[in-house]
Amino acid sequence: MPINRSRCFVCEKGVAFGNNRSHANNKTRRTWKPNLQVVRMLHGGKTVKVKVCTRCLAAGKVQRAPRKPVAA
Repeated sequence: MPINRSRCFVCEKGVAFGNNRSHANNKTRRTWKPNLQVVRMLHGGKTVKVKVCTRCLAAGKVQRAPRKPVAA
């Protein structure tokens, strides 16, 4: 699965579109972007960096990759 710039890797949440409405009832287009965080996770036995929304992180839908042991 290719990694998209503004889409959650787990739930596919992406950018939402709508309108700003002023007091004068002017309409201008706007976007709502998901709160994505870059996470190192295990995917297919490998460690990959993916973008995941904070809702999936909080729900525990992502198995984070363990940190590499520090060589002494």
